[in-house]
Amino acid sequence: MQAVILAAGKSTRCYPLTLTRPKPLLPLVSRTIIEHTLSQLEGLVDEVIIVVGYQKEMIISYLGTSFSGLKLRFIDQQEQKGTGHALMMASDFLKNRFLVLSGDDIYFRQDLEKCLAHDLCLLVAEHRSPEHFGVVRTNGQFVEDIAEKPKNAKSNLVNTSAYVLNRSVFELELKLSERGEFELVDYIRLLSDVYWEKVEKAWMPVTFPWNLLEANVLLLQEIEPQILGKVDDNVRLNGNVYIGKNSIIRSGCVIDGPAYIGDNCIIGPNAYIRPDTVIGANCEIGFGVEIVDSLIFDHVFCKHRSYIGHSVIGSHVNLGAGFITADWRHDGKTHVTLVKGKKVDTLRDKLGAFIGDRVMTGIHTSVYPGRKIAPDATTLPGEVITADR
Repeated sequence: MQAVILAAGKSTRCYPLTLTRPKPLLPLVSRTIIEHTLSQLEGLVDEVIIVVGYQKEMIISYLGTSFSGLKLRFIDQQEQKGTGHALMMASDFLKNRFLVLSGDDIYFRQDLEKCLAHDLCLLVAEHRSPEHFGVVRTNGQFVEDIAEKPKNAKSNLVNTSAYVLNRSVFELELKLSERGEFELVDYIRLLSDVYWEKVEKAWMPVTFPWNLLEANVLLLQEIEPQILGKVDDNVRLNGNVYIGKNSIIRSGCVIDGPAYIGDNCIIGPNAYIRPDTVIGANCEIGFGVEIVDSLIFDHVFCKHRSYIGHSVIGSHVNLGAGFITADWRHDGKTHVTLVKGKKVDTLRDKLGAFIGDRVMTGIHTSVYPGRKIAPDATTLPGEVITADR
């Protein structure tokens, strides 16, 4: 059995985090998105074909030729003509039935396994905002149609971009969509007798930067508490807390789980790590720093009396003393932020900042909710960031 992972896109809606890496290499709790997907495929398939394009060298170099017994093959989609075109690029290497997955989404083994019981299948999920996805109309056990981002969704079942297909799809002729691409979903429209299975465990699309926070909340439920580093006296650990090798938690710290701290970190003294926080490897979080519901990449320094809430901080970032992220609207409404020049409702009542790699902030920098700072940017002491930088 084979699987195809579509991982070629630029993922512009996830800027600034994907300006310096492809989205499949964005970190989750303890591994990247694509590593999580590969781990769910162990025992289900023997070979995984990964269609790459944007920053392909990073993915190929990072993964190598195998993963926990899975053989990996990379196909270069040199010209980005859509998901259907990406699958066509892998057609010469596909033998019979195969699984197709998006390189940006979080799937779980038990849901994929259900789909593999059918010759042709689509994995669907219930979603509170179906109008943002392909809305699936069903007829008994079979898929009847998929409406792409309808204004008035007639169902809350959406396409998860997880398919079981066979080589017969390559006998079908795809036409260019309205946006000038060959869409994989059109194969489903052209096929008959495509079964559907509904997600039972979980599914999480990582479309926007804040979706990483939601994915980490989901995956933190899976961690087992473990202390591999050193914890000083007068430290309180509550709930599920993972502390990596050679990490030091200094006196006066409080860590409320679920929380994950990677290897070679120094936390505290007197830091407060609140629930749903993930801190990568080689980070220093210093005196009086409070972090909640945030994802901190590797090699981040935040040493003095700062607050990071509901934020994603890229790698090799230095946050000056007194750095503050605002995360709450005074009117209590959900946060709206700009994505590719358009306003997007995040559906979140708490939202912080999204900071690219190698950013350096001056002391007492404050950031408005939902604002983004591009890689390598700097801020002045006391600066208030009210717009994307």
